[in-house]
Amino acid sequence: MQATADHALERAWDVLESVPDPEIPVVSIRELGILRDVRRAADGQIEVVITPTYSGCPAMSQIAEDVAHALDAAALAPYRIATTLSPAWTTDWITDEAREKLRAYGIAPPTGNCGSGPQSAEQPISFMAKPKPLPAPACPHCGSKHTERLAQFGSTACKALYRCIDCREPFDYFKPY
Repeated sequence: MQATADHALERAWDVLESVPDPEIPVVSIRELGILRDVRRAADGQIEVVITPTYSGCPAMSQIAEDVAHALDAAALAPYRIATTLSPAWTTDWITDEAREKLRAYGIAPPTGNCGSGPQSAEQPISFMAKPKPLPAPACPHCGSKHTERLAQFGSTACKALYRCIDCREPFDYFKPY
């Protein structure tokens, strides 16, 4: 029975590898770090754990639907989808491959490091002086670092709208957090 369970989990991971993010379809939910875990629950069901990029992310219901559709199409029922908010998602969880895909798609990937990863332990909140702002992102179209922010929010709340001064093209910047 255990071999079957392991095989089903492996298949579930493989199937979910191709579920795209509904807002940025060139990257998968796994590449963005939204897909946290696929495991066997105590009752034997497959449990898929997802985390929103921020607590009010409107795409989470669509992501859950897409996960369910992929699992149903692969005949991997019964399953359940659990959403967890802790630890909170961070742009550190975006894979290097996804960062390149974002750039090629015309979205500047987040710069800097938030200092956590998907396996990080919970950490207490500490209050400190506001850090210096990160340098403006490089243009994903021409590579110029001569860019300016036009709006704090872009096509989604997790992105800001920038423009390249050199090539004059606007682009989204995936904000680090």
